Amino acid sequence: QVQLAESGGGLVQPGGSLRLSCAASVNISTLNDMTWYRQAPGSERDVVAVISSDGTANYADVVKGRFDISRDNAANTVYLQMNSLKPEDTAVYYCEAEYFMNGTFRHTPWGQGTQVTVSS
Repeated sequence: QVQLAESGGGLVQPGGSLRLSCAASVNISTLNDMTWYRQAPGSERDVVAVISSDGTANYADVVKGRFDISRDNAANTVYLQMNSLKPEDTAVYYCEAEYFMNGTFRHTPWGQGTQVTVSS
């Protein structure tokens, strides 16, 4: 089973930056879309950014222009560069991937996520 592990979260002041990493247990060139989600306390888990296998990226409107998703196939890692952070970006961030195995599309299980706190 493909597994992902998130890291890179922390406490940052408003206006600051963080880079999250999502390391895969397999060669990510074999994976389809890779997605960053976030979940704030009391809220649903929302899509933040998606990157396809060909590198096409899409973003939620609330982070467009501030966040950048990228994938490094050599490192088997997807990154989320977060700039101009706001208190409302505070959440646990998770990554997830779609892949094709044994004739069906599958999704990686949820990991523990990484906490991002934006506060002065």
